[in-house]
Amino acid sequence: MTTNEIAQRDEQQAVATQPANTLPAPAPTTGTTALMQWAQEADLAYQMAEKLATTSFVPQSLRGKPGDITAAILAGSELGLKPMATLKSIDVIQGTPALRAHAMRAVVQKQGHELELVESTPERCVMRGRRKGTDAWQQVEWTTGRATQLGLLGKGEWKKQPQTMLVARATGELCRLIAADALHGMPYVSEELGGIAHAEVVPAKAPLSVASITAAPAVPAPKTEAPSAADGYSVQIGGGEWDPDAADDSVDWQPEPDQP
Repeated sequence: MTTNEIAQRDEQQAVATQPANTLPAPAPTTGTTALMQWAQEADLAYQMAEKLATTSFVPQSLRGKPGDITAAILAGSELGLKPMATLKSIDVIQGTPALRAHAMRAVVQKQGHELELVESTPERCVMRGRRKGTDAWQQVEWTTGRATQLGLLGKGEWKKQPQTMLVARATGELCRLIAADALHGMPYVSEELGGIAHAEVVPAKAPLSVASITAAPAVPAPKTEAPSAADGYSVQIGGGEWDPDAADDSVDWQPEPDQP
């Protein structure tokens, strides 16, 4: 074998043993990193949802549905709500997630926007609000006449507790008006979509503060009593009789179990 043949052979062997020329993996973008983090959070949320799905802490509309509970927890996280607060703040109405009225007010006020209940009666609700850093107040009004035009007044909850339903409608309209960006794609209150009220305490006239809206419910008395008119509850029917069915899944109170 000549010297040239030996050199050619050695060159071919050297080329054959060289590693393949691979391009370095691209660095993850900000969007990719955020998506990966979100996927990890979703996995953790689903594990949590599986454990909570059959408990009484989950509202009826989500009970036994870990997938929907996961979605609610993730949506609530984007609104600044912790998981257990989310489960008492979000309902799924005909496949659409919605915030309860008290939760929507809390989300908006947490962003620094102001809400005030100007007037609340079974016939009329006036609320006003202003965006953080602005001076101009925006005011909305909901009346039974307006509800009648939309065909709402004949529905069950509107018959039982029109005052609470009017407050819920005014809440949704006002929050969308002054702070739509704070709601992150969940702009409607449950009461708007499903006609369900959650037995909120509605004073005749008072500022709506985060503390009063998000405070834990008071421990009920040992015996079941119908609250007096001064308490401000609107879940009553004719003659002052207490209607427990109107307060299912209430976040403000829970009725005592029937006594034997």
